[in-house]
Amino acid sequence: MSIKKKVNNASYSTTIDIGASKLKQLVWYFTNILFFKNPLNVISSTKTALLKAFGAQIGTGVLIKPSVNIKYPWRLKIGDHCWIGENVWIDNLSEVVMETNVTLSQGALLLTGSHDHSKETFDFISRPITLEEGVWIGANGVVFGGVTCKSHSILGINSVAEKNMEPYTIYKGNPSIPVLTREIR
Repeated sequence: MSIKKKVNNASYSTTIDIGASKLKQLVWYFTNILFFKNPLNVISSTKTALLKAFGAQIGTGVLIKPSVNIKYPWRLKIGDHCWIGENVWIDNLSEVVMETNVTLSQGALLLTGSHDHSKETFDFISRPITLEEGVWIGANGVVFGGVTCKSHSILGINSVAEKNMEPYTIYKGNPSIPVLTREIR
C-alpha cells in the first residue's frame, strides 16, 4: 500500500516579486480602499489619474465604475475607451493588458495567480492576462492567468476562461466553450 503525500501549507513561502517598495504598496492599499473599492466614489477621472500616478498605463476615455478592486496598478495597461464595471476585481500579480474598447462587466474577475496543486509546498504560480481589442468579459466572468482573449471575443455571464479564446467567438460555461460566432453589424 502506497502512502499518499499531503499538502503542507506550513512549508509554503511566496517567491513573488511585487514590483514596488513596501511603502508604495502600503500607500496603494489605502488609495485602493478609499478611491476604488469605495462604492461612494463615482469620479472616474480621479481613478484614472491615481492609477497613472501609481505606474499604470491608461489610455483616453477609460471609465471605471465604483467598487473596483485593483491589486497592483504598476502591472496594469489599459487602452483607450475601456469600461470597467462595478465590483470588478483585477487581481494582477502578473501583468494585465486590456487593449482598446475592452469591457469588463459587473463582478468580472481577472485572476493571474494560483498554486501548483501537484506540489507538497503548494507553490505559487502567476501568469499574465491579455484582453485584445473589443473583448467583452460578461458579468461575473472569470479569466485565469496565462489566458489571451483574442480580438472581439466574448466570455458569457458566469463563465470561466481557462484557455485562450479565439477572435470573434462567444464562449459560455465553466470551463467555457465556444458556442457562437460574434457578428458585429
